[in-house]
Amino acid sequence: MNVHYIFPFLVVCVMFLISYFLSEAATGFKYLFGVVIPYLAILTFVAGVTYRMMNWAKSAVPFRIPTTAGQQKSLPWIKPNQFDNPSSKFGVLVRMLLEILVFRSLFRNTKFRMSEDAQSSYEMEKWLWLGALVFHWAFLVTLVRHLRFFTEPVPQALMLLESLDGFMQVMLPGLMLSGVALLAAATYLFLRRIFLPQVKYISLSSDYFPLFLIIGIAASGILMRYVPDLKIDVTAAKELSMGLVTLRPTIPEGVDGIFFVHVFMVSALLAYFPFSKLMHLGGIFLSPTRNTTTNTREARHVNPWNYPVKVHTYDEYEDDFREKMIEAGLPVEKE
Repeated sequence: MNVHYIFPFLVVCVMFLISYFLSEAATGFKYLFGVVIPYLAILTFVAGVTYRMMNWAKSAVPFRIPTTAGQQKSLPWIKPNQFDNPSSKFGVLVRMLLEILVFRSLFRNTKFRMSEDAQSSYEMEKWLWLGALVFHWAFLVTLVRHLRFFTEPVPQALMLLESLDGFMQVMLPGLMLSGVALLAAATYLFLRRIFLPQVKYISLSSDYFPLFLIIGIAASGILMRYVPDLKIDVTAAKELSMGLVTLRPTIPEGVDGIFFVHVFMVSALLAYFPFSKLMHLGGIFLSPTRNTTTNTREARHVNPWNYPVKVHTYDEYEDDFREKMIEAGLPVEKE
């Protein structure tokens, strides 16, 4: 057993048990898990993300250091790759959109294999790209869909998204594909870290903890929706959510322990977000390896940190050592 994933798993399990049994024990704990902790988590999230983004934004970028994967623009008869090696802002914009929306660089990921006769080969690795794509898009849809709990009246766009997400009416209430896809994709990403030796070797507790949190969030949400004994009053849940948004918090009747487990894990993820690798969500926009143009062959970029340097020119050098150069038989420009 690997302590890197056993410890985060136990932490999430303890969080589940504490939030469930304490919220079931007394109303005061419901207020703690339903009001106090969510407010603290939101403040931590906003402050942490703001600090890290401002810190990154202030970092100087003296050179153009984009990661390239194609022909750079150079001579007129050589066709450049305007998106993999963009020389214009439009090319950078398209490249960023492809990276953010469809993970283009991950799509081009390759896997190395060594055969028994010492022959090496490279294969396209698409399962990681697919799992990551499903995970992020399912997470986004789930997050946006939950905005209906924080808006009154609910916008038509959210109602349309919810109807599209639950178009497979295979049970009552209708199955939401995003929740199931999120749980499946997060589980796949976890199992991949367990069973692939190379990935397991580089995985740390900080990689497993958010995965377990997200699995716990998705699982508790599915339990609240589909397990009869754990279903909650949706109207009461919305009343609590609207109370948080309007700064008039209240704990209505009909909200059980599993709901506070769900809220507690969401709050933990929010508070953990700015201090973890999850901040790649904001970092991708400020990464100079992605958001800079590759026009170093058509424009000279001078390091703004350069300071005036006293140089010793050749003319000055010859003036200093001309007689000795002539004695040594070295050619000089001036006799």
